[in-house]
Amino acid sequence: MSTNKKFSILAGGLVLLLLPFVLQSFGNAWVRIADMALLYVLLALGLNIVVGYAGLLDLGYVAFFAVGAYMYALMASPHLTTTFAAFAAMFPEGLHTPLWVIIPLGAGLAGLFGVLLGAPTLKLRGDYLAIVTLGFGEIIRVFLNNLDHPVNITNGPKGLNQIESIKFFGIDLGDSLRIFGFELFSVSLYYYLFLALVLFSVLLSHRLELSRIGRAWMAIREDEIAAKAMGINTRNLKLLAFGMGATFGGVSGVMFSSFQGFVSPESFSLMESVMIVAMVVLGGIGHLPGVILGAVLLSALPEVLRYVAGPLQAMTGGRLDSAILRQLLIALAMIIVMLVRPRGLWPAPEHGKSLQAK
Repeated sequence: MSTNKKFSILAGGLVLLLLPFVLQSFGNAWVRIADMALLYVLLALGLNIVVGYAGLLDLGYVAFFAVGAYMYALMASPHLTTTFAAFAAMFPEGLHTPLWVIIPLGAGLAGLFGVLLGAPTLKLRGDYLAIVTLGFGEIIRVFLNNLDHPVNITNGPKGLNQIESIKFFGIDLGDSLRIFGFELFSVSLYYYLFLALVLFSVLLSHRLELSRIGRAWMAIREDEIAAKAMGINTRNLKLLAFGMGATFGGVSGVMFSSFQGFVSPESFSLMESVMIVAMVVLGGIGHLPGVILGAVLLSALPEVLRYVAGPLQAMTGGRLDSAILRQLLIALAMIIVMLVRPRGLWPAPEHGKSLQAK
C-alpha cells in the first residue's frame, strides 16, 4: 500500500471519528441525519450483493428491513408481556437481550426470509423477478399492518412503541455520555455503533467480491446459462445471494428499531425499496465506493432539501406544498445525475471499460 493511500485512509478515518463533534455544534438533528445515512449505507451494501454482484433485481428488499425492526421491537418493548399473560409469567422483567445476541438473531431471521423469497424465484429473471420480489415486500408490510387480530402480535397500524435503546458494556446508547470533558449525546453514540457496523459490512462485502463466491455471482450476473455450463451451481448461489443480502437488511432493521424507539408498517413502504435500489444504481452497481456514495447522497439529500423547500414555498406565497416541492427537487436531481452519469456517480472501472468496448 502506497504512502498516499495510507494517508488518505487515516485522514478519512479521522474525519469519520470527529464528524459527530462537528455536527453536534450545529444541532443534534444533523447528527441524526448522519445516523440515518449510515443505516441506508448498510441497506445499500446488502442490496448490492443481490443486485450488484448476482444481478437479481429485488424490489422487495425493505421486507428484510421490516423483519429485523419488528423482531427487535417485540423483544425490547412491553407489548408481548402486556398482551400475553403466559409471556409475562415467563419473563416478568421483560427480555433484555444483549447486543451480541440481537445482531446475529436479526441477521439470521432476515437471512431465513431471504432464502424463503429466493427459493420460489430461482427460475425467474428480469421483470418477472422484480414483480415477485415487489409482491413479497408488500405482503410483509400488509401482514405487519393486519396482525393485530384475532391475536395482537404486531399492534397493526398503531405500531410498537416504548422500544428500549441498545445497551452493552454498561453503556446505554439512549443516554448521553461524557468522555474527557466532551458530552456525547445519544445520537452520537448510535453514530459510532452504526459506523462500526458499516465498516465491518464494507470489509465483508469487499472480501465476498474477491472470493470464489463473488466471482461466481458475477458470472451469473453476466450470463447465467454460460455460468451453469461452466459447472457453477446457480441455484445454491442465488439462494446464498438472497440470504446474504437479507442479513444486512435485518441488522439494519434492528438498529433502526432501537434508534427510533418506535416502528410501524408505514416505515416499510414500497417507496423505501425503490429508494434503496436507486441508491445502488445511482452510485454505481457492484462498486462499493459508488454504492456508499449513492446511499449517503440519497439519504441525506431529502433532509438537507428541507432547508431549501421552506424558502421556495415562501417565495410562491405558500401555493406549493414544501413536502411535494422537496420530492420534486430530489427527482430532478436524480434525473440530472443519470443523464450526466448513466453508469452511476462512481462506476466500477472494469464495468465502465466493458461498456465502452461494446
